[in-house]
Amino acid sequence: MLRRAGSILLRRPWTREIPQRAIHAQRPRQYSNTPCRFQDVFHSQLEDPSAAAILSSLKTSPPNPQTLTEKIVQRYSLGLPSEKIVKSGDYVTLSPHHCMTHDNSWPVALKFMSIGATTIHDKKQIVMTLDHDVQNKSESNLKKYRQIEEFAKKQGVDFYSAGRGIGHQIMVEEGYAWPGTMAVASDSHSNMYGGVGCLGTAVVRTDAASIWATGRTWWQIPPIAKVTFNGILPEGVTGKDVIVALCGLFSKDEVLNHAIEFTGSEETMRSLRVDDRLTIANMTTEWGALTGLFPIDSVLQGWLRYKATEAAMYRDSELTDNTTHERFTHARLDELFASPMVSDKGAKYSKYLHLDLSTLSPYVSGPNSVKVATPLKELASQDIKVNKAYLVSCTNSRASDLAAAAKVFKDAAKKDDGKIQRIAGGVQFYIAAASLPEQLAAEEAGDWQTLLDAGAQPLPASCGPCIGLGTGLLEPGEVGISASNRNFKGRMGSTDAKAYLASPEVVAASALSGKISGPGAYSQPEGWQGVVLGEGDGIKEEDRMITADEALEKVIGQLDNIVADAESDLFGAPVIEAAEPDSMIDVLPGFPETVSGEIVFCDADNISTDGIYPGKLTYQDDVTVNDMAKACMQNFDPSFSSIAKAGDILVAGFNFGTGSSREQAATAILAKKIPLVVAGSFGNIFSRNSINNALMGVEVPKLVQRLRECFSAPATQPKEAQQSITEPSQNRESLDSPPPAPQMVPAAEKLLTRRTEWTFEWDVRRSRVQIQEGKGGATWSQKVGELPPNVQEIIARGGLEKWVKGEIEKGS
Repeated sequence: MLRRAGSILLRRPWTREIPQRAIHAQRPRQYSNTPCRFQDVFHSQLEDPSAAAILSSLKTSPPNPQTLTEKIVQRYSLGLPSEKIVKSGDYVTLSPHHCMTHDNSWPVALKFMSIGATTIHDKKQIVMTLDHDVQNKSESNLKKYRQIEEFAKKQGVDFYSAGRGIGHQIMVEEGYAWPGTMAVASDSHSNMYGGVGCLGTAVVRTDAASIWATGRTWWQIPPIAKVTFNGILPEGVTGKDVIVALCGLFSKDEVLNHAIEFTGSEETMRSLRVDDRLTIANMTTEWGALTGLFPIDSVLQGWLRYKATEAAMYRDSELTDNTTHERFTHARLDELFASPMVSDKGAKYSKYLHLDLSTLSPYVSGPNSVKVATPLKELASQDIKVNKAYLVSCTNSRASDLAAAAKVFKDAAKKDDGKIQRIAGGVQFYIAAASLPEQLAAEEAGDWQTLLDAGAQPLPASCGPCIGLGTGLLEPGEVGISASNRNFKGRMGSTDAKAYLASPEVVAASALSGKISGPGAYSQPEGWQGVVLGEGDGIKEEDRMITADEALEKVIGQLDNIVADAESDLFGAPVIEAAEPDSMIDVLPGFPETVSGEIVFCDADNISTDGIYPGKLTYQDDVTVNDMAKACMQNFDPSFSSIAKAGDILVAGFNFGTGSSREQAATAILAKKIPLVVAGSFGNIFSRNSINNALMGVEVPKLVQRLRECFSAPATQPKEAQQSITEPSQNRESLDSPPPAPQMVPAAEKLLTRRTEWTFEWDVRRSRVQIQEGKGGATWSQKVGELPPNVQEIIARGGLEKWVKGEIEKGS
């Protein structure tokens, strides 16, 4: 979907006073004895030649500054005009460094073969793993696994068999997810690669098949949020606590469908080990983001140097496929850190958030929602009994996590003559390493055996109970606590069970005590008054050192805001963005230069794919185009079919198309002869399926705001619509995704769908939309992201599959 290329008004976080938000109160001044002065560089860096690249970036702003995300995308984009600098909102033709598929490799292979492809375009680009349903020994699953392995070997791509580990962990430990590159996977937790400075994001099966066949697909650069960490992570607090707190304390979809870049001072970032970063990046998926990227810094360099030395010393082909040492080399690292990629000074972000790590304590997520985060201390006092505990998944099952869990039992043994205590009666404790090498490391350290001695039940190095497969699922009425990444209702078993998420230490301590509890390693600082977080970067104005140019920009920004606010207050009119120069793009012959029509407004957020197209019809092959058109939006509003007309422009609220992967959600809208969908934002999977099926879309949040100002009845609180979400059983093959958010409509709104008499026109060449607010109403326009010719071609050919077929025919 097309996103804003710029904002209506430039509001950098320091151009207006934004109060810091504290859960209880502000962070007290007594945390430091003297005022902390912030500057661009550390003194040691001024004398360190190896920091030249970073200092150069800090001291100078290029004419078109880019974020780290934009720089990486620029590197892996094909067919860009020579002077094109990619920005958030732009569509690009993407050729990722690597593409990983797992158990869904066979469905991808079937799609790959159905479009006429026979040979994978770039064998080094593709990685296949078997990790999701490893415990399933049924003939049908074993047959699928055999088919995937035979296909991988025939094509000559890198393949990792069942029990070798979880795909995302393999991508990291084998060096496929490399700093400064872009890697994709047909699984939503590919965000995890950001923990090692690799831009990782999810794709759907059609995208994966396209990459197999042509080496490329398309991507739209999301809005990019900058999350600044301050302070030092206290002892007893982990990366898991950081991301659980972020999900629960920023729980209003602040980063929904954003790319995230994490940053902080050198001292702050040193308190976050690579394993902590992998955990945080992994669960940015649950936070709602499409990527979660950490910097390429000295902490990462130390980890990579260790991996390169290890790879050079140990070449066990059974574990490394004998190619690890080719990816992890000191020469390659010398090249990487000679000029590490960093965000440009002056790069613009759509959102700025901050969190003071020093004010965090251990947190627990749930029950049954990552948006509910509670300090461990509060839950521990409630005597919540635990039936099952899990140390599994790609989120927190590395050797360091297993060691942290084992330490809980070892510390308890010190109080009992050195004897390892058993887990509490009535508790089942399941452990599974993220990969076989991680398990072997834990075995060598004695941690694996400690956990077994405590009564833990080992499972294969795979996904398993984290996704509701295999041994140890939650039964009705049970309570589970897990170090995995998702705890929505029914994810790990029965919908009548309660699931909590916590760090490995807390999971182990809870298994030992039989109730939610911690190991006691954390001590609350004297004078602590709450978690400090909020908008901006968390640096107080009196502590900020800025250049003269920045000071001038700040004053101008404040004056612009004063003028804009005054205009809005006086005239009640929408604030129109300052004129931006229109960058003209080429339009393919036959592709429409403009798309226009009357706006039909569906006033609700989180309209799911089931609301757009009923799940009961999803796998019926005999549905006619006519019937598909009648079913369009039926579950959302039965009257939609009679209100909407061919040629209308459908406008909806935010997160349109949330939920499961369902291509008919796009094709049903086309069957209704609606050429374009506009929304405040789109669900990522719907966004991908739309372009893949030739449905165009544009994100214009300001239009949604204006429509609601003019048409929505006054309401103090939105209400949850009574909508039954039906997920077909066959969707287990789809991209792993959380269930859709509850559909929200204004409390006093009666009309779910209305004709507005407003008109919408999208000038494709100028990347600009114009809105006429009814007869005699205001007219305004705004820039949107570019739709370049290479993406126009996909739409013009009728979608990605037909485009791939065309490319195959051209090459034959």
